[in-house]
Amino acid sequence: MAEEKMGFFKRLVAGLNKTRDNIVSGMDSIFHGFSKIDEDFYEELEEVLIMGDLGVKATYAILDDLRKKVKEQHIKEPIECRQLLIDSIKEQMDVGETAYEFENQTSVVLVIGVNGVGKTTTIGKLAGKMRGQGKKVVLAAADTFRAAAGDQLKEWAHRSDADLIGGQEGADPASIVYDAVAKARKADILLVDTAGRLHNKKNLMEELKKINRVLEREYPEAYRETLVVLDATTGQNALSQAKEFSDVADITGIILTKMDGTAKGGIAVAIQAELGIPVKYIGVGETIDDLQKFDSDEFVQALFTTEEKKEEGEE
Repeated sequence: MAEEKMGFFKRLVAGLNKTRDNIVSGMDSIFHGFSKIDEDFYEELEEVLIMGDLGVKATYAILDDLRKKVKEQHIKEPIECRQLLIDSIKEQMDVGETAYEFENQTSVVLVIGVNGVGKTTTIGKLAGKMRGQGKKVVLAAADTFRAAAGDQLKEWAHRSDADLIGGQEGADPASIVYDAVAKARKADILLVDTAGRLHNKKNLMEELKKINRVLEREYPEAYRETLVVLDATTGQNALSQAKEFSDVADITGIILTKMDGTAKGGIAVAIQAELGIPVKYIGVGETIDDLQKFDSDEFVQALFTTEEKKEEGEE
């Protein structure tokens, strides 16, 4: 497990390369370029953080925190602000232990997200992770609008040795969930893949309502979790998607995929600050081990790992 974690940290450091170039290099040039801490210094930092997709709300909160600490600790040198800023970003993102409560109980996890963000693959990876913990997993293929979704889930179910219900194109999603609940009563976790059609919010809303009604009626004892899958490469667009989904569903967490291909990794900070919804998993690649629980310490440490430190880590 520790080895898998270490491997993931390395991939995270590598995956955050573009984000690091986007945010950290800009910040560091401010820390080194200013001789004193003044309004200009804070304004420049603000610009770098907002441009780095940390979002306005998170940026203001981080800078307010920084100003307070600078005052309290009588800090005079800009470079001494670096660690304070890092700590402040960490505090913004900490999800706490209760974020993964669903793993310890009989649970239903609804997974929503628009097509193309890696939703079905992410569900497959989650199934694999849960099976790896020795849990009995049922997958409900309730995204019946996208022909390939059922086939994809079938492949993942086979790979992770999970039971699959549904997968027929055009079937009624709520009835698939109904069938899946019957099976899930003998399992630990029911993972439900739902259709992601944000452009038609009314339909999506109705569909989720129907699914929720089935779950409330047939499986009231199950712990409920609703996760939204977002593509980190879309930056601010991912944030607006998260907002829109939170209008139609009671979202308990975010999964950010494709963190390895983007300069917009700062969006992880923005989502948490803007919506108060924790990022629970991040993906940095194709394999099952490339999806991991989000750890704010690890994320920020990986983001601020400099070239020298990277080489030390590789020795």
